Amino acid sequence: MIGFETVLIQIRGLEETRLRAWIDEGWVRPAQENGQPVFEEIDLARCRLILELQEELEVNDAAMPVVLHLLDRLHATRRQLRRLAEALDRARGAPHER
Repeated sequence: MIGFETVLIQIRGLEETRLRAWIDEGWVRPAQENGQPVFEEIDLARCRLILELQEELEVNDAAMPVVLHLLDRLHATRRQLRRLAEALDRARGAPHER
């Protein structure tokens, strides 16, 4: 688990107030340990994504929830398709049953 201060060190350009706002908005959902947020690598990746969306693509705060929701749905769909492809591969390898 990664502490709050470590996140700020690892993600260049991310300030404490901005990270706290993202947590308050629910854009980043770290676990809690002893009343403090603790992050996993996936949380850091999401922070980098949000920062990139804001800084490079100029996505504003009003649009951010929609953009994040669409990206989350896209990733979920990709996971489902991957599972389906794996299941099809397994079924092709199994003897044909009637």
